[in-house]
Amino acid sequence: MSNQGNRRAEIIGVGAYVPPKVFTNFDLEEMLNTSDEWIQQRTGIVQRHWVEGDIGTSDLAVKASEEAISEAGIDKKDIDCIIFATLSPDHDFPGSGCFLQAKLDLPGIAAFDIRQQCTGFIYGLSMADALIRSGQFKNILLVGAEVHSKGLDLSPEGRNVSVLFGDGAGAVVLTAKEAKNDEDSQLFRHNLHADGSYAKELWVAAPGTGNGPSHRLSPEMMEEKLHYPYMNGRQVFMHAVKGMSRSLTQTLKEQEMTVDDVDLFLFHQANLRINDKVGEMMGISSDKVFNTIQNYGNTTAATIPIGMRDAIKAGVLKKGMTVAMAAFGSGFTWGSTVMRY
Repeated sequence: MSNQGNRRAEIIGVGAYVPPKVFTNFDLEEMLNTSDEWIQQRTGIVQRHWVEGDIGTSDLAVKASEEAISEAGIDKKDIDCIIFATLSPDHDFPGSGCFLQAKLDLPGIAAFDIRQQCTGFIYGLSMADALIRSGQFKNILLVGAEVHSKGLDLSPEGRNVSVLFGDGAGAVVLTAKEAKNDEDSQLFRHNLHADGSYAKELWVAAPGTGNGPSHRLSPEMMEEKLHYPYMNGRQVFMHAVKGMSRSLTQTLKEQEMTVDDVDLFLFHQANLRINDKVGEMMGISSDKVFNTIQNYGNTTAATIPIGMRDAIKAGVLKKGMTVAMAAFGSGFTWGSTVMRY
């Protein structure tokens, strides 16, 4: 950074895609022995989009990436790095970034995945920012994409988790620029955190090499439904509110800003009650928070870029605005970003 002057990263293109098939809460009532009222009261979710057929995570990512590149006004060949955030990769290996690279026909450029779950996009922004500031890359495609629907327990036993998640992808193109001052569009600051002592409060136990001497996946594990996600909802709620609010407070303080200096807040969309509580604790006016969970559910690494795309299309997010983002997810992981869009 010291050798790169005022080199900064700016988001110049935003895209998103969700599969066309909509599942409302009413569609899930009989399947999961639940109700629209129960889901909305506890989460704020009204509907979510789930894939059909052989669509995989990188397929959703292609659509979001193409829109982001188009909006950026650059040729796709100008992309020199792909960062792919997902917890639901096409396959265990290689990373979905490589599958996305092939589908975009961008051979030879750097491509890697990050596994920070719901905090994946924030971690990805921090990494892209650092790589651009260092001078290593000029144009980075950062994608968050998930296909949750193929990994959910769609029985009454899985209700508490399965009602939460949707499929979707969001992408941004970041480019290097010489910032004259803080009024120029740029990423300002991030902070990232994790506490692995809570890793098993929100996780999928199998398949994995940490399950004793047996194979990564066994019939016994499947009978125990260890291949479906488990969540300690109370722990997640408590730590999410605390982690997001503290992280965002820290980032704003380090940037010598306050809540009043921020034009728009984009929080990870896991639970509307979490975001409302964070806003309440930090004294954020509700009209400064843009939520999309009611339409898409929790799309994990994709929630913030999908929210950005929707906010732009709604005329809520405009160039020159100061934007603050915060997320919390499995790991536990959490973090925040402040930028000038």
